[in-house]
Amino acid sequence: MKFMKLGTRPDTFHTQEATRTVISETPSDLSIKINITYLIHKLQFPVVPKCGLLQRLCSNHSSSKNNGDEKIRIELHEIPGGEDGFELCAKFCYGITINLSAHNFVSAFCAANFLGMYESTDEGNFVSKLESFFISCILCGWKDSILALCSSVGVSEWCHNLGITSKCIDSIVHNILTPPPKVTWSYTYTRPGYNKKNHRSVPKDWWTEDIADLDINLFRCIVLAISSTCILPPPLIGEALHVYTCRWLSDVRGRSTSDNVEKNRQIIETIIGLIPPDRESVSVSFSLRVLHLANVLGASQVTKAEIIRRCSLLLEEATVKDLLFSNSMSKDDDNGQCLELDDDVDLVVGVLESYLMMWRRNNSDDDVENEQHLRSIRKVGKLIDCYLQVVARDRKMCVAKMICVAEALPDHARPTHDHIYKAINIFLKEHPDISKAEKKRLCRVLNCQKLTPELRSHAVKNERLPLRTVVQVLFFEQEMKGSKTSRQGVVEGTEEDQLQDEMRCEQKQRPGSGDLMRPQTQQKLRRSESTRSKPSGKESHKMKASELIKKSIVESRRKFVVHKGEERGRS
Repeated sequence: MKFMKLGTRPDTFHTQEATRTVISETPSDLSIKINITYLIHKLQFPVVPKCGLLQRLCSNHSSSKNNGDEKIRIELHEIPGGEDGFELCAKFCYGITINLSAHNFVSAFCAANFLGMYESTDEGNFVSKLESFFISCILCGWKDSILALCSSVGVSEWCHNLGITSKCIDSIVHNILTPPPKVTWSYTYTRPGYNKKNHRSVPKDWWTEDIADLDINLFRCIVLAISSTCILPPPLIGEALHVYTCRWLSDVRGRSTSDNVEKNRQIIETIIGLIPPDRESVSVSFSLRVLHLANVLGASQVTKAEIIRRCSLLLEEATVKDLLFSNSMSKDDDNGQCLELDDDVDLVVGVLESYLMMWRRNNSDDDVENEQHLRSIRKVGKLIDCYLQVVARDRKMCVAKMICVAEALPDHARPTHDHIYKAINIFLKEHPDISKAEKKRLCRVLNCQKLTPELRSHAVKNERLPLRTVVQVLFFEQEMKGSKTSRQGVVEGTEEDQLQDEMRCEQKQRPGSGDLMRPQTQQKLRRSESTRSKPSGKESHKMKASELIKKSIVESRRKFVVHKGEERGRS
């Protein structure tokens, strides 16, 4: 950081009972009221001669009172930079040593312009010296420009009119667009695991942490200026948005009050509006986190709709951890109610519905594209089912939410129903008190025909499932066995026809041989006849399957009744 030293006299200002005065043998004859009162001198030191505004005010006061010896009292409550800025201007007039830097430049410059300390008022005045320092030092320094902008928040209108804001932004953007190998100034970079000593090259995102200290409106101006050049890649701009969000909204729920909730809402809405349109500009993890913050802070519906759309574009790249947002599972408030689970599940449903709308719109007749779309939706289907397995463990999760998420997926999103079966089983285990009707509603989502043999075996023995679901699994298993036996019968009938054709061919080849056949043919025929004597075919197997299903249903009901009787006995 660069400094400029002005003046040589020691500091003689001191405070007494909310009054700042200069130690001097001559009594003060000018009182300036800001927040505190300054007692200074009109003519002994060149305070009034250097300030055009004070000259006019003192002149008007003297002419109205017709008494030049009376102490003049002036109120300057509206002075930009406040008492700090005024005191720097007063010390400059007294020749007291002051050290100018990026921290106090803005307040001094605005106050000096307000007081009219121009060259036209007095040669070598304060404004000209401040302008020289601004151009030669602040605009040439990376952190100096940022610090000057940070200190301009309270006097933003003055800084805008005086050109401080635009010149600092231009300087910052110019430095950001400098190729990393040419960056020679110091910067802040505190990424985990990064050590400047071990990295000789400058990282591409070296500038993101420093500009994250700026007010959101100034940050927005810089990002828009960078984006308009089309020099930096969109992911780099997305990284700057990520860093800024972490800087200001890392613990919204922990520190949000009525005083700053509006500011936080403005920040998240601005961040969403600044995300580049490119798909790869921000990660799905960051997008989902921003969506959660927008929901918590009460962002506008238009803003939430935009970030939901962006999340849906990247949904297939997400993980279950990303969908859990703030990891608020099982955290209760003072009334024993879940803080965010319901809202978070609604957000997941919203993103999923947006994804499915986009998926149906982009689906085409092209085989290659259809294969890609199918892989995409199956990946999303597995993600949602695995997400349900996690949220199903929360005892505050209601059946309606569970069904809403499970039914949102179309049939072709689940090549198997193993994952949704596991989610339902976990939910039934963690929610033993739900009614039979709710169990049936939940299990209607399940397609027993899409379960793997291992999970079908598990479902048959699963006492948590409704009896109707167990019977469906049993029926399908018997049907599978029946179709397998039917296929075997068809194969055997085909072999018998082949044997008869073979016999006829042999008779034609040996005329007059009568009923004589080769021993091999006779042996095959006997085997065929023995097979024919046994019942075979689809109808025979259906009868057997029907009998087995009836026995299985009776046995299942018997076990169910016994299990309920044992439960009543224990209760």
